[in-house]
Amino acid sequence: MNRYFQTFIYAFASLVIVSCGGDSNAVDAKSDRSVQYFPNMYESVGYETYQEGDIFEGNVEAQLPVEGTVNRGWLPYEYANSNEGYASAKADLKNPLPYTEENLASGQELYNIYCAICHGTKGDGKGHLVKTEKILGVPSYADRDISQGSIYHVMYWGINYMGSYASQTSIEERWQIAHHVDALTRDLKGQDVQEFVTVEDVTSLDTHTEGHVVEEHSVEMHNEDSHDGDHDSQEENHSSTEGE
Repeated sequence: MNRYFQTFIYAFASLVIVSCGGDSNAVDAKSDRSVQYFPNMYESVGYETYQEGDIFEGNVEAQLPVEGTVNRGWLPYEYANSNEGYASAKADLKNPLPYTEENLASGQELYNIYCAICHGTKGDGKGHLVKTEKILGVPSYADRDISQGSIYHVMYWGINYMGSYASQTSIEERWQIAHHVDALTRDLKGQDVQEFVTVEDVTSLDTHTEGHVVEEHSVEMHNEDSHDGDHDSQEENHSSTEGE
């Protein structure tokens, strides 16, 4: 009898201990007051990007950053959206990314996403939109005198009918695309293939070329007014430069 009593005591004690544990994630009924003070601070209202909003000018939720806003850790792109800026970028702006298989492969992937629809996968100006006559006059890279600096500049600002891709691509991505466009240009012109750099070369490269460090460029500093205004002057002298 004594043995059965001890077994009962042990079982009862175990049950009590288990019942006291509970779920650490569960809300304690004793501390739950079922009242939420300042509920909007706990559960933010979900606004749709283009819904109407009475508190904003124009009653639109989507707002541009305050004029002069600069992303943390980024610097303005110093080449202006003008003929002079294009010429300077073409001559002086150098690609700070090493020419590696990885960067070239990434550049090809990005080019096929953003550029090939007009310029063609081979850079011959025979993209899908050209073949279907939605856009005409896209030149082949074989006929263009371009550099990686001018390629980057045009992707940043846009030119003629080609819009800017600064908001869709990062600094590093634009330089990767520039590598691929340069490779396509060399192929179309029958020039020698550029050799990939080695691991040793990469570690010794000075990426501070012309003061342009990949991590420090600004991406979205331009505004619509300056962007559109400068295009008029560019179209006169670059009428044949439909994109790079």
